[in-house]
Amino acid sequence: MDLRIVKEDFLDGLYLTQGVVEKRNTLPILANVLIEAADDDVQLTATDLEVGIRKVCKGKAKTKGAITVSARKLYEIVRELPAEEITVRSGEGGRVEVTGGKWRYRMVSLDPKEFPSIPAAPPVGKKGGVTMSLGGDEFGELVEKTLFAVSTDETRLSLGGVYIESPDKGQIRMVATDGHRLSLIEREVAGANLSPGVILPRKGLVEAKRLLEHGEADVAVSVGGNLARIEREGVELFMRLIEGEFPDYRQVIPKKTTKTVRVDRDAVFGALRRVSILSSERSRGVKLRLQQGMLEVATANPDIGEAVEEVEADYEGEEFSIGFNARYLIDVLSLGGVTGSVEIGLSDEVSPGILRLGGDEGYTYVVMPMRL
Repeated sequence: MDLRIVKEDFLDGLYLTQGVVEKRNTLPILANVLIEAADDDVQLTATDLEVGIRKVCKGKAKTKGAITVSARKLYEIVRELPAEEITVRSGEGGRVEVTGGKWRYRMVSLDPKEFPSIPAAPPVGKKGGVTMSLGGDEFGELVEKTLFAVSTDETRLSLGGVYIESPDKGQIRMVATDGHRLSLIEREVAGANLSPGVILPRKGLVEAKRLLEHGEADVAVSVGGNLARIEREGVELFMRLIEGEFPDYRQVIPKKTTKTVRVDRDAVFGALRRVSILSSERSRGVKLRLQQGMLEVATANPDIGEAVEEVEADYEGEEFSIGFNARYLIDVLSLGGVTGSVEIGLSDEVSPGILRLGGDEGYTYVVMPMRL
């Protein structure tokens, strides 16, 4: 194989492979990127067997062929090369030469025949399969407002991803929970008809966020069989769906609350961040105390000290106190685009609270209280 490729496009493709390749694996080939050269394009592929990515780059092949080299090391080399055009060619002894201007590198290559294949597309023709088109910003919001609430407990497999379904035709609902908080977002999406729902893995959605970092192009999302594909501007991201049943999240969401307080997002966000500095490292517990026209944020740590801040609030009910993990509140208030007021619905000291952001009726955040 002998090809020339524009550095910028090559670097973009290699960047997208970095989160997919495994740092630790039982198959050395999974640390490599597969580079396949045709006449007028170059295809880069990386996979860990659960998530895979494929990108087509502009290039010119003097000699067609395929190679595999370390995805991380190649990315670091190409990133540092000052040349605008990179040459990649097969060498003797299973080596690959990477050159740019006066600089030349030789890298070890593994047999491309050993590289695992990733599917061309999920079988959307099967029952429950669907393909839908979303704006890049629209899909990015759906991912951002759910991914942060996914469980990192590897023993709870069904909570290790985001559940996506269509409660009604033309609607998409995405839900994530770790057992302590739940994040739900619902939006109108033309052509959406995903029933029953499926669970998209956390790692796959982390790579989807990377894919959405640049540009404003639409995203095509396909789900079928046990696979999902996200396609955008010559890049295809594949992920194997999580098997198992997502818990009945509807039972967690309170049907009504008896106390409602509205506060400025910036004011309560700042208070939570400052007060939580003195909270317990393990529980991050803070107490919210509601009084007429005021929300008090407080914490007491016998090993360090106490902190109290008062925030103006729209509240007319009786005095009331409830404890929460500050991190769970800070996480949701840190989401991009959250401005204006935050509405918090509460009932009693042991029932979950509901947060709504900036009057967005399509977004619901539920957080369990804690005893302090």
